[in-house]
Amino acid sequence: MENKTPLYQWHKAHGGKIVPFAGYLLPVQYESGVITEHNAVRNCAGLFDVSHMGEFVIKGQAALSNLQRILTNDFTGMSLGRVRYTLMCNEKGGVVDDLVVCRMDEDRYMLVVNAANRDKDAAWIRERLSGPDVSFEDISDSIAEIALQGPASTAILGTLSKTIPEKYYTLIENGNVAGIDCVVSRTGYTGEAGFELFCPPEKAESLWERLLDAGKGAGLIPCGLGARDTLRLEASMPLYGHEMDEEVSPFEAALGFAVRMDKPDFIGKKALLGKERPQRVRTGLRVTGRGIVREHEDVFFGEKPAGKTTSGTFCPWLKGAFAMALVDAEVAKPGTPVTVDVRGRRVEAEIHALPFYTKPY
Repeated sequence: MENKTPLYQWHKAHGGKIVPFAGYLLPVQYESGVITEHNAVRNCAGLFDVSHMGEFVIKGQAALSNLQRILTNDFTGMSLGRVRYTLMCNEKGGVVDDLVVCRMDEDRYMLVVNAANRDKDAAWIRERLSGPDVSFEDISDSIAEIALQGPASTAILGTLSKTIPEKYYTLIENGNVAGIDCVVSRTGYTGEAGFELFCPPEKAESLWERLLDAGKGAGLIPCGLGARDTLRLEASMPLYGHEMDEEVSPFEAALGFAVRMDKPDFIGKKALLGKERPQRVRTGLRVTGRGIVREHEDVFFGEKPAGKTTSGTFCPWLKGAFAMALVDAEVAKPGTPVTVDVRGRRVEAEIHALPFYTKPY
């Protein structure tokens, strides 16, 4: 039985093509199509229903010490209202999930996790909390989340709210948008400027429609999972289950910036010691031959197997086919020619530095 977000009926009524994803029924695209939605986010703005994401609250005097032990990043110097990307590793150094941590109050943190990993993550954290002065709560079902992304997003939000975070990776807990109480964060998964609005489920449709109305003149349109995926790949942002999993280390996934090996300890640190320069790494591929490269396809350097692709598609803004791959470190030099086995046919490509796209403003 698939779950439905608070915006499910709106999506159906407005031409959303509904597909199952991470246990939810979500729009993969609208009648405008993936390419139009993708380019709207690059040129102006797009609106995404991301209510399927998971949200947890960890609070108490021992909240910080638990986060320090369970997660790879360092939260000791984190000020109120800051958001920080991190990983959660197993004892072997593999990635259980990637997530963001929001410092809401002195001893209270909100964690935003991948939808497909919500139950696994909740069990993982509960089993590893220690001390009487810490509590854990899964608040996912009491929150709807809407993402407003694109260069026009700040101006659009400014017509409805005076509570807009000024800096990237910050939030305002007691925000208000169009008269609706929201947590407003400034992060994103598209490579563009943008915001996430966390609100009560019963207010989601009203907020969604107010945002669309406010952004109509700026070119804001609703967008689905298809554009979300092409945008994140173009911006070279990793997706759990593709660029990382419990058999891939943070250093292999090129996410070492979120791992603080100078912390006294965290789950997985022992296994990661001395592995900062792994034998395989996540890198980019630009397809130079004819064809589109997808995930789970073999990469060759000459006739030698060199790795596997993790994600790949045609990137609308860059007007070309690109992919990410885990390849041998010795091959992962920009410009190195490789081939990819696409259903028995070798497609020519070359190693390309990440990210493929960076915003020009």
